[in-house]
Amino acid sequence: MDVKQLSVFIENTPGSLVSLTRLLGDKGIDLISLSVADTASFGILRGIVEEPEKALDIVIEAGFTARLDTVIPIQVPDEPGSLSKVLELLGSNNIVIEYLYSFMRNGGGEAYIILRTKQMEEALKLFSEKGVHVLSAKEVYSL
Repeated sequence: MDVKQLSVFIENTPGSLVSLTRLLGDKGIDLISLSVADTASFGILRGIVEEPEKALDIVIEAGFTARLDTVIPIQVPDEPGSLSKVLELLGSNNIVIEYLYSFMRNGGGEAYIILRTKQMEEALKLFSEKGVHVLSAKEVYSL
């Protein structure tokens, strides 16, 4: 099963992030991972949530512009240089990363990263061949 990321465009105004996160919380949607990037007038909230389709319906119904995207959650050793090895692997195979963000560090020697590329199938195949652990949706939602 693919891991879906909720992407929501929000105004870059005081309280808009509070409104969105409260809306999701009030509807029982748990935020597992969250990243916010902004410009002068708007931001993009990218998040992994337990029920992405339900979350999408909720935010669209509330008037937000939103969509779901497939992302790749990977596990790397939580030590210096581990992420750069994965990025090097992608770069040396001409796979361009659109964005990535840290998902979690569990204190058990592993770190989790969410990434997106336009070459998703190629990246997944490469990760499989090179032994990079791609988390399943079940693994992600159980963290």
